[in-house]
Amino acid sequence: QVQLVESGGGLVQPGESLRLSCVSSGNIGAVWLMGWYRQAPGKQRELVGLRDAEGAIRWGDSVKDRFTISRDHAKNTMYLQMSGLKPEDTATYYCVAFTRRQEQYWGQGTQVTVSS
Repeated sequence: QVQLVESGGGLVQPGESLRLSCVSSGNIGAVWLMGWYRQAPGKQRELVGLRDAEGAIRWGDSVKDRFTISRDHAKNTMYLQMSGLKPEDTATYYCVAFTRRQEQYWGQGTQVTVSS
């Protein structure tokens, strides 16, 4: 089992930046892929970015070049740094972890609202 807890969401104005955090616990050694998805009201959940154990990142088309993903292994924390935020980035952001046994673990989500 892997537990994920997101934080850092909030209300920001267009063009501003925000950093989300995802603290993981449990069987972290089994995780080989971690990242972020998001879901806006009335829309399907979409990929933000996934980072593998070697550091390679696969990005969703709508956030590429504006967002970055990093990890602090000492703190068991993954970060999503978002810059140049747009109203269409408004969504609930979810942290996700995949194990090599193809198990999926999701956090509870954190709300990001971009509005003037």
